[in-house]
Amino acid sequence: MNGLRINEALGADITDLDHDRGHRTLNIVRKGGKHVTIPLAPRTGRALDLYIGKRASGPLFLGLNGERMDRYAADRTVKHLARRAGITKRISPHNLRHSFITAALDAGVESGSPMTNPSGGAAHGTTTWNSEGPRLLRSRTTSCSSPLARVTLATTR
Repeated sequence: MNGLRINEALGADITDLDHDRGHRTLNIVRKGGKHVTIPLAPRTGRALDLYIGKRASGPLFLGLNGERMDRYAADRTVKHLARRAGITKRISPHNLRHSFITAALDAGVESGSPMTNPSGGAAHGTTTWNSEGPRLLRSRTTSCSSPLARVTLATTR
């Protein structure tokens, strides 16, 4: 989700969702306890709204037991959705983080901007990872992001 670390996404509550100047936003806690507000893509905002339904409080993402989803359940969910989308290669929430960053760079977003450096820290790790360019743009993470998004949206409707 928007290049977030898995713990950032899973730590969010429904009350962390907000609107700012017509855009859906999410307040999260970054590594080191820094609180930030991130804009959500319209499709992401709609999918989250459909997912939470009428719930007004509590964790944004729920596990099968109705409690806050943990990182292991999130990993299983991503793998399940990838299989449903016809993706046969290994995929994880962290792959999706890199996919988001690579897609942003491919779309022309400057390296080091908030979209390509979602951690808010130094950009060197992301820049180094993306420095191989075309090979990574054809990697499993970028090739899976679109089908996975379609399956995710379809399962939340």
